Amino acid sequence: MIASLFSTKSRFKKQARVLALLWTLLIVIGCFAPASSFPKVDVPLADKWVHFVLFGGFTFFWSLVNPELTVKRLGLLFVKAILFGCFIELMQGLLTFLGRSMELMDAVADTIGAALGLTLFLLCAWSFGEKNIRTSVE
Repeated sequence: MIASLFSTKSRFKKQARVLALLWTLLIVIGCFAPASSFPKVDVPLADKWVHFVLFGGFTFFWSLVNPELTVKRLGLLFVKAILFGCFIELMQGLLTFLGRSMELMDAVADTIGAALGLTLFLLCAWSFGEKNIRTSVE
């Protein structure tokens, strides 16, 4: 069953789409909630870890929606994740009433998380049978 999640013939694509949409909604809600709604934590770089995990999940779950291993598809998903993270940071900078601010390091954490989410997806796909990344749709 797990192997079929990473197959181009996966029968779980609809469920993966719902999960990816819910994860994206979680990112939007979490990143646009007023800063005062979150407890103060005394963990170094805690907010960067949160961005890292959120965007790792973003690329991983969206990869499951269409688990076709092509450079174009995976590269496009990576670019979308980066643009989404930059958009969120820009909006946080513009919507100052939320008590948020635009931080370059948050965008960096988003990018690293997105790259690692794709890497995790590729490792899982390779472990469960998909061995080749194609350079184009065949």
